Amino acid sequence: MSEKRLIEHFNLRSKLKFNIDNGHIWLCENRMLLLHTQALSSLRDELFSNMSEARARGVLIRMGFKAGQLDAQVAMQLYGAGDDYDVFKIGPELHAFEGQVKAEITQADIDWEKGSFDGHVRMEGSWEAEAHIQKYGVGDDVGCWTLVGYASGYVSTFFRRFIVFREVECACKGDPHCTIIGKPAEEWNDDSYIDLFRMDQVPTSGCDLEEQLQQLRGSRPRLEPLNRGNLVGQSPGFAKAFDLLQKACRGPINVLLLGGPGVGKEVFAKWLHDNSARAEQPFVAINCAAIPNELIEAELFGVRRGAYTGAQESRPGRFERANGGTLFLDEVGDLSPSAQVKLLRVLQSGEVERLGDNQTRKVDVRLIAATNVNLEKAIADGAFRADLFYRIATYPVNIPPLRERKSDIPLLAQAMLDKFLPLYGKSISGITDGAMQAMTEYKWLGNIRELENLIERAVLLAPEGGPIEIEHLFPGKAGLSISGAGLSPGGQVHKLEEAGLDGLYESLIGSSVDMETHLNRIYHMAVEKSGGNLTQAAKMLGVTRRQVAYRVQKEGGA
Repeated sequence: MSEKRLIEHFNLRSKLKFNIDNGHIWLCENRMLLLHTQALSSLRDELFSNMSEARARGVLIRMGFKAGQLDAQVAMQLYGAGDDYDVFKIGPELHAFEGQVKAEITQADIDWEKGSFDGHVRMEGSWEAEAHIQKYGVGDDVGCWTLVGYASGYVSTFFRRFIVFREVECACKGDPHCTIIGKPAEEWNDDSYIDLFRMDQVPTSGCDLEEQLQQLRGSRPRLEPLNRGNLVGQSPGFAKAFDLLQKACRGPINVLLLGGPGVGKEVFAKWLHDNSARAEQPFVAINCAAIPNELIEAELFGVRRGAYTGAQESRPGRFERANGGTLFLDEVGDLSPSAQVKLLRVLQSGEVERLGDNQTRKVDVRLIAATNVNLEKAIADGAFRADLFYRIATYPVNIPPLRERKSDIPLLAQAMLDKFLPLYGKSISGITDGAMQAMTEYKWLGNIRELENLIERAVLLAPEGGPIEIEHLFPGKAGLSISGAGLSPGGQVHKLEEAGLDGLYESLIGSSVDMETHLNRIYHMAVEKSGGNLTQAAKMLGVTRRQVAYRVQKEGGA
């Protein structure tokens, strides 16, 4: 397949989208940048000026390696559209597409089943060689370190084996073009070169930044990390709620957690218990909305044998079971009026009386209540007791919804991946930028619980070793794909509909049908869609009724 046909076959242009309104450029689901080569060259110069040569080369190689890995994932997304070798060849095309270099595979001895590789790639127009020559002139050494890293990362990801490229010809040393050769890492027999691909193995001669970092760390006071357990976040709303929660750890004050369904109220309650003086005592949770009204009092306060039909034995309620520890009452706003009265009495007296029993039992319980309803409105409506509200709302903590914690979504998603990947025995390379963007823009009516469900499903749907994409998080949901302007065959940035029209025009020009026939067909289709109404057809086409009538009459008389 020719290179031109390769671009067209995989429709690479349609994968590049420009959303100027949001300041985003996308290649498939990866966010991209248009960056001045002179700016990148300046960064490259800084590396070589402030680091040892080996360190600078290693940084550039690993940066390129990461880019190659990401482009390999893009290629794998197109796997179903062509055979293995054609999909593999997208790598050089993508590199050229991104303005890095014009690359051509000149030799590729590949055994897909064994994972063996011996490849030669010829490169022309390397941005990195140009930058190197402009700064240092032609010398004795090669200089395309990011491009070498890119090829290594791309092929290693594709083959699931560590393949390392090395530059053997380079414009930096006067060669007419650059050539890189790739083969399995162990076949190079050069540990010092292979170490450049590994962050922890880079030689530390010269300017030893690691030593400087250690000195800086030693000069700063060490702060013990805060144990947040399952609480994840750093957004202002989360930080405010967490700060209040921390302060509540210092004593037995009753806490009321406020927030919508799925914001994590029980997780907050459990953290408060685990970090309080009662941490070694029981933590007992009950969802008041999940227990029928006729049973909720028995669940909370216990029951004496024979108190009602079916009470075959005496048993303690949640208050007694939580004695010395913490009782978490979720959806407290759903308690029946009778249960509210008895709950108030327990909170006032510190004593509980089982159903059907006249014996009181002392309990020492720290109460954490939670609700997603407006209790003050419920009081005004007569559905909730004001005196009980003042007892449980001594210390309210508002937990913000996920839509107000968008900066926490990447942290939460990663924490959930860490939870589910071992559970399902999966290996996932991460979450694409596009998928992360879609999660950030999503409304999250179900809050963190909904996010957790989506991440768990995505872990199952994502390919082994591949990334989580939009379709894995939101299968079948329209309107969550990446939008923006596209690239026309001529290289111009057009609105997507315009870019699509350019493709249509190209196919029309390439057909054997003359223009007059095309026009007749367009007019005829407009008349059909308007049900024979020539005025309506003219509006569709942006022409006069007379022009439509003329074309229809002419076609009919032909």
